[in-house]
Amino acid sequence: MKNAEIARLFAEIAQLLEIKGENVFRVRAYERAAQNLESLAEDVARVATRGELSSIPGIGKSLAAHITEYLETGRIAELDTLRAEFPRGLLEVLGVRGVGPKTAKLLHGHLGIDSVEKLEQAVASGDILRVPGIRAKTRENILAGLRTLRAGQERLPLGLALARAEEILEALRATGEVTTIEVAGSARRRRETVGDLDILVACRDPKRVIDRFVGLPVVQTVLGHGDTKASIECRADARAAPLQVDLRVVAPEAYGAALQYFTGSKDHNVRLREIAQTQGLKISEYGVFSERTGKRVGGATEAEVYEAVGLPWIPPELRENAGEIEAALGGRLPHLVAAEHIRGDLHAHTDWSDGRLPLERLVAEAEARGYEYILVSDHSRSSTVAGGLTPEELREQITRIRALQAKHRIRILAGSECDILADGRMDFPDDLLAELDVVLAAVHSRFTQPRAEMTARIVRALSHPCVDILVHPTGRLIGERDPYDVDLDQVFAVAKEHDKAVEINASWQRLDLKDTHARRAAEMGVRIAISTDTHDLPQLDGMALGIATARRAWITPAQVVNALPLKKLLAWTRAHRR
Repeated sequence: MKNAEIARLFAEIAQLLEIKGENVFRVRAYERAAQNLESLAEDVARVATRGELSSIPGIGKSLAAHITEYLETGRIAELDTLRAEFPRGLLEVLGVRGVGPKTAKLLHGHLGIDSVEKLEQAVASGDILRVPGIRAKTRENILAGLRTLRAGQERLPLGLALARAEEILEALRATGEVTTIEVAGSARRRRETVGDLDILVACRDPKRVIDRFVGLPVVQTVLGHGDTKASIECRADARAAPLQVDLRVVAPEAYGAALQYFTGSKDHNVRLREIAQTQGLKISEYGVFSERTGKRVGGATEAEVYEAVGLPWIPPELRENAGEIEAALGGRLPHLVAAEHIRGDLHAHTDWSDGRLPLERLVAEAEARGYEYILVSDHSRSSTVAGGLTPEELREQITRIRALQAKHRIRILAGSECDILADGRMDFPDDLLAELDVVLAAVHSRFTQPRAEMTARIVRALSHPCVDILVHPTGRLIGERDPYDVDLDQVFAVAKEHDKAVEINASWQRLDLKDTHARRAAEMGVRIAISTDTHDLPQLDGMALGIATARRAWITPAQVVNALPLKKLLAWTRAHRR
């Protein structure tokens, strides 16, 4: 699908037009088109084939022509023209948090800043403060944005890496030569960011598969091209450094051993090989062998590798040498939460606030996915940038939800993602919160509060009898925004005391809580919610990344509130409101 790719190009056009000072309505048209393409469930190429591009909201004759042009030529002439008017590095500058189009224009006009490197120099020297309108606080924000950008360029968010990986896997499967293919490495362990991608394949014709791999349209550079392995660089995101992808072809009888070896982690593998040595065995990427006889004793599957040393198969998400081998030796591996355990989504937005799905569409789509319940949780009034609801609008929405229930099997829960105000008070009055089935509490402002104030703020919210779940508990955006400073142990202790839940937000941009924090919360006995934070249709299918984080945190179905049947879920929320 080219949807996301074209959306990124339209967003780039919008940015360049804004820098150029073009009509604001033209800028917004490209921004809206980018948003609608991102949320389009159907492949835009199929829509184009039917001649129905203008049926996509926000896509008029001109933009439809751009889409057709790109699908046919791989280029958009207008974008090429705009790019020629500005230094290439100016777009990279726009990728720094704290630098918008207007600021980028000022920096370029006054200081000639046309690269991240020049921006860094101007910030470090203080020259940036000579630009009209740039104050000390702006400088601090840009400095923080630069630090985050540099950290984010080193590793790619898991969601982006997996999307690129799936494109490559589909292309290689299409050769008809592949018998088995999987992503290995840190991506298979579902770490929140990855440095590169490892793809392992067993196939009938290695040359054909490798030739196809190095010839893929996404390839920017071929780093290596051999008989059984190849390496390429490609782009997974416009602002990230090139992503290296390594392909290895192995014999079917060694596939399991190779998959185990290249999945890692290094520390896990070292520990596993130490155990093997005590048993007179040697484990390599080619199989498990007797050190005495050299005879092969396993390796066709991963299960064979672990079984050879007396261990059960260990889920990839746990392979970090964080106690999983000892647990396996003692028969104490957890029964991890999985997709089949999730009964509903407890964080979803509609077009009543900043979502793109009408209420009826959200409910129908959730029902089609087999969920038992869906929580409608639009923003509260203080989130003005997100179109937060007034108390009157929320009451109207509750009425609409109750009326809509008669048409659906799925239980439609009325809720709110209610802002935690700076002093810890909730953004809606208590009597309105009491009308809701589930209340989410969230920090959306004053991220720079001192640690003690932020902790007290969240603790007060969790102590409110109507609050059920603390969502995206640290406020981080991977590679874009650092978490706010908060004492999570204190937050978890209060959540446990009042029997509240904390969220693992499944959005690839958040994955908040991160795995180590989620594990700590679970060990302290805190309930966990795994939710998508859906704002458009593709996000509704994003539960898998949240589940992966929960699995890395050793979390079981019994610890997850949206693995509860509806009656038990509602009994839980009602219990702490008494």
